[in-house]
Amino acid sequence: MSDSLECVARTSTGSRESRRLRRQGMVPAILYGHGEACVPLAAPREAVAAAVRHGSRIVELKGAVKTSALVREMQWDTFGVEPIHVDFVRVSASDRVHVKVPIDLKGECPGQRAGGIVSLVLHEIAIECTADAIPDKLHAMVGHLEVGGAIKVHDLELPKGAKLLVDADEVVVSCTKPIEKAAEAAAATAEPEVIGRKAAEEGEKAEAGE
Repeated sequence: MSDSLECVARTSTGSRESRRLRRQGMVPAILYGHGEACVPLAAPREAVAAAVRHGSRIVELKGAVKTSALVREMQWDTFGVEPIHVDFVRVSASDRVHVKVPIDLKGECPGQRAGGIVSLVLHEIAIECTADAIPDKLHAMVGHLEVGGAIKVHDLELPKGAKLLVDADEVVVSCTKPIEKAAEAAAATAEPEVIGRKAAEEGEKAEAGE
């Protein structure tokens, strides 16, 4: 998915200028890459936030510059609510880039229906792919996941030509028995034996004392 961002050039840089831009509802940015000069930019905060919500990794910059760019890094405010700075890298459709892609669960898990607990262990993974093939997200298909089972990185379907940058055997999703129930069951079988033995030992000591 690709969003368009209307950018303006920054005539000056520094923390004071950045604060001024943010008060005006703009997000300071920098564009670099492809051996060209770095270009200080600013983009409307609402448009940047919208692109993030849409899951855009590649954006079309317009206005002061006209190019496709990868959102390389996003800085947020203290509360993680508003973007305060963006790093853009110039890309073409055929450029191979390293990106982190979020993972979501898809399907109805039979293990969960049987009482198991489904846990998303990895929320994102790093891959290498061409700029025009960056997926919004990767789906972990849980339709066949039973209690005690797991989905690993190598089970995920990647875009054509994409390369994993993480261990293929890492667990992405697991379905386990509820810990609380297992602990209660173990306690229920262990307690009578312990209490009975303790009572017998105390009785033997009492008889010996008489």
